Amino acid sequence: MDRDQLSAVAIALGAAGDGFRKGVLAADESTGTIGKRFEAIGVESSLETRRDYREILLRSEAIGAQISGVILYDETLRQSAADGTSFVEIIEAAGAFPGIKVDRGLAPLPGFPGESITQGLDGLAGRLAEYRKLGARFTKWRAVIDVGPGVPSDHAIAANAQALARFAAHCHSADLVPIVEPEVLMDGDHDLAHCYAVSKRTLTRVFYELNEARVFLEGIVLKPNMVVPGLKHIRKAEPEEVARATLRLLCNCVPAAVPTIAFLSGGQNEIEATANLDALNKLGPSPWALTFSFGRALQSTAQKTWAGRSVNATAAQRAFEHRALMNVLAARGRWSQDLEA
Repeated sequence: MDRDQLSAVAIALGAAGDGFRKGVLAADESTGTIGKRFEAIGVESSLETRRDYREILLRSEAIGAQISGVILYDETLRQSAADGTSFVEIIEAAGAFPGIKVDRGLAPLPGFPGESITQGLDGLAGRLAEYRKLGARFTKWRAVIDVGPGVPSDHAIAANAQALARFAAHCHSADLVPIVEPEVLMDGDHDLAHCYAVSKRTLTRVFYELNEARVFLEGIVLKPNMVVPGLKHIRKAEPEEVARATLRLLCNCVPAAVPTIAFLSGGQNEIEATANLDALNKLGPSPWALTFSFGRALQSTAQKTWAGRSVNATAAQRAFEHRALMNVLAARGRWSQDLEA
């Protein structure tokens, strides 16, 4: 394990210490997931359409300028642009890091109805070695924590935390930086306080397991949810409420050794995710680089603008670049609603 290299990449993914913060693009949608999103905009999902859409994002000026790393899917890591240049080469030439999602999705947790466990530990070491040869410099594993009556159970939290820790340890052995993603879902009608309580239980157990597995914390990126009410809750929280609760959570649970915290957007729309990230960074300096690792909250407008038509490619790139810039400003606490115009 090359600790210096791991630490350098983990820092660079958030541009920690850099006056101009950067973030991570989550472009790791599975074939099924991207198919559903294409269906929503009237586009057939095929190797060609998926390639064309991804090429629009990866050849944009945001990659390298605002985006420090791109999480890819297995298909995408092996894919090339229309001119034959591999996506890995395009990302590296822009000055960003290629990454790869390595988990294999969710399965029901036996004996615990309504809860899930992330699969993919079997054969992981071999896959990591291959991905490293293909050019990946970091990885991602997503654990899902459901919220509902009697859920989550302590067992579900522990099982997913242990899997995250084993994943991270495997990644370090392969000289890959792990993005550790324990996502407390926004689904449901729970309030902000309940989200905080579940998130605290989750992160406390995650860092217990990471330490038990002797994971090098200076060489990871944490990708948590923000503390927000459920999507069905009667009232949305203001950005300042989200920021205060989220920062309190981090201060209680996350060691200062972790260099970068890149938030997921979950079910937040583009503006909500940006506003909440901005409010967090307006609270002042923290021990971590607080930035973004968004998927839909970076791509939604760009995807709709493209709509499967090559004539819209430039406009889609501009939409993506705008969203990336807004989030970089939010990661510095310098965003405002007026800038959206």
